[in-house]
Amino acid sequence: MQRIDQLLAHAAQGDSPTAQLDAELLLAFVLDKPRSYLYTWPEKTLSEAQVVTFMALLERRLRGEPVAYLLGRQGFWTLDLQVAEHTLIPRADTELLVEAALQLADTDTALQVLDLGTGTGALALALASERPAWRVTGVDRIESAVALAQRNQQQLQLPNAVFLHSHWFSALAGRRYDLIISNPPYIADNDPHLQQGDLRFEPLSALVSGPDGLDDLRLIIAQAPSYLSANGWLLLEHGFDQAGAVRELLQQAGFVDVSSQRDLSGHERITLGRLPSLS
Repeated sequence: MQRIDQLLAHAAQGDSPTAQLDAELLLAFVLDKPRSYLYTWPEKTLSEAQVVTFMALLERRLRGEPVAYLLGRQGFWTLDLQVAEHTLIPRADTELLVEAALQLADTDTALQVLDLGTGTGALALALASERPAWRVTGVDRIESAVALAQRNQQQLQLPNAVFLHSHWFSALAGRRYDLIISNPPYIADNDPHLQQGDLRFEPLSALVSGPDGLDDLRLIIAQAPSYLSANGWLLLEHGFDQAGAVRELLQQAGFVDVSSQRDLSGHERITLGRLPSLS
């Protein structure tokens, strides 16, 4: 019989810089307990079945498989979301999009909001949770992703969010939105980072966008004016070195008040612009 503290001491010897945290998350998952339980009851012993399950998960992690996929869950904003291997893992950098969107209107202003390429529904659900007056629609071209976002919406009980099957704007003819937000694929198809870390396990369709990584961003920026209300905003996440190109694309498409914002690492991570009224 092995104790909690013994298993953690063994697992924390891995090469990963997050080996200790990874082990804690996986062991807490196997025990169906919060991480604090591991240090409150370090002398507790695990059943043979629990040890086998933990060691199998740990081995998969050592091969590089993301912890979020192993657990089937990932935190984003204030939410706990289900994730799956057919969707991108929500990341802290993307929360910058949520912060920027929330600053564009006060709490009581009713807006129609669109999240393009919603995946787990992270952006749409974060906005819906913070702004009950907003009506938020999330779309994705992968039907299983739409189903996953719907499960997250039901679990979080956010009635002001809905999810639809649509390849970008393909199923949204005639609709207009006050705010469109997206974290689209933006990695170049020959980028060496695709063979490193968690990216090796995430779906390429959610990561790669042509030889310069801008194909989907170009499409969204070109088509967004047909779906935005006058003075509506378009907010986009992009690569750390793409802000200048995205600003130029927005300006060429007629957007004004174009600006970029930096993430915690100091990189220009998101860019936004406003579609002016014709008057």
